[in-house]
Amino acid sequence: MKFDFHSTRSILVERGGAINLAKRIEERGGKSVLIVTDPGVLSAGLLNKVLPQFKELGLPLQIFLDVEADPPVAVVDSAVKAAQQCKADYIVGFGGGSSMDVAKLVALLSSGKEALADVYGVGMAKGPRLPLILVPTTAGTGSEATTISIVTVSQSEKKGVVSPHLLPDLALLDAELTLGLPPHVTAATGIDAMVHAIEAFTTKRLKNPLSDCLAKEALRLLAGNLHKAVHSGGDIVARENMLLGACLAGMAFTNAPVAGVHALAYPIGARFHVPHGLSNSLMLGPVMRFNLEAAHVMYADLGKIIKPGLQGSTMEQATQLAEYLGSLAGELGLPERLVDVGITAGDIDQLASDAMLQTRLLMNSPREITLSDASAIYSEAL
Repeated sequence: MKFDFHSTRSILVERGGAINLAKRIEERGGKSVLIVTDPGVLSAGLLNKVLPQFKELGLPLQIFLDVEADPPVAVVDSAVKAAQQCKADYIVGFGGGSSMDVAKLVALLSSGKEALADVYGVGMAKGPRLPLILVPTTAGTGSEATTISIVTVSQSEKKGVVSPHLLPDLALLDAELTLGLPPHVTAATGIDAMVHAIEAFTTKRLKNPLSDCLAKEALRLLAGNLHKAVHSGGDIVARENMLLGACLAGMAFTNAPVAGVHALAYPIGARFHVPHGLSNSLMLGPVMRFNLEAAHVMYADLGKIIKPGLQGSTMEQATQLAEYLGSLAGELGLPERLVDVGITAGDIDQLASDAMLQTRLLMNSPREITLSDASAIYSEAL
C-alpha cells in the first residue's frame, strides 16, 4: 500500500459562520483582503451580512466580482491584477466552484513569481501563495477541498492546475448561504458532487482507502438529502448535509481523481456553455453503462448506499444503478439528453475529438475510452 493524501488544513462547519469572516481574517493577521466572487452572489445578497464586520474592524476590503462560469484565462488575469493593485495579503473565494477556482489561482499568482501558462498540469505550481479562505455557496464542486483549479483556455479546451498549494487554509461551510439556491441549481450541483464521489471510488489510478471512505460517506449524505434539498429548499439540515457531502466528495476526488464522466463533460461546457454540474449529469448514465464490464463490482458496492434494495448479480445491480443515475436529472427537473441543451448529431465528432484532449482524466477511467468509444457514448446520450 502506498498513497499520498492531501487535505484542506481546517474545515469549519457552522450555520451563519460567514458573518464572522472578517474577524477570522483579522485573527490570522490579514491586513488587506480581496474577495473573489461573481455578480450572482452579490445580487442574491449573500454578502450582505458578511461585509459590515469589515467596516467595523477597519479591515481594508476589495471585491472582484467579474467571475463567470467556466472562467477563462482573462478573468484569472484580471483578478490577479486586482489583488496586486489593492496589495491584498489575504484572498477569499466566495461562491461556487468558478469563484473558488479563480481565488485559488489569485492566491498563487499574485506574487508575480509564477505565470498561469507555466503552472498547468500536475505539480507545476511551486508556491508559495497568499493565505486563502474558501466559502462555498453551492453544494457541488467541493473546490474548497481540492488541489485543482480549472481554467477555460479555448473554445474547446479546459486545463487544470493541480497542486497542494491550492488547498485553502480554511474552508468555511455555512449552510445558510445555500438556502436560496434555486431547485435546478441545487439538483445540478448535487449530481455533480455525486459524480465526484462515484468517479473517485472507481478510478483506475490512485484509488486509496481514505478516498473510498470519504466517497461512501459523501454519497450517503448526498443521495439521502438531494431530493429534500431540491424540493424543500428551506430545509437547513438537508442543505447542511449536502454541503458537507460535497466537501467530502471533493476530499475524495482530489486524491483519487475523476475520469470519463468529467472528460466527456468538459467539452460540453466549453463549447455549449452548459453548467458543469449539468454536463456531468448528462454524461453520468452513458459513461457508467460503458464502464460496466470493468467497474460493475464497485458500482454494485455504491448501489447499496445510493439506491438500497437493488437485486440480482453485481452486474445486474450495477446496471440498475446506472439506469437510476442516468434518469436522476430528469427526475429532478433537469435536461436529460444532449439534444435538450442544443447539441445535435452533427456535433458528436467534434465533442469526441475535444474529449480526447482530456488525457489527465481519461487515464483514470476503469475502462479505456477511445475516440470511437467517446463518439458512441455521446451518441447514446443524444
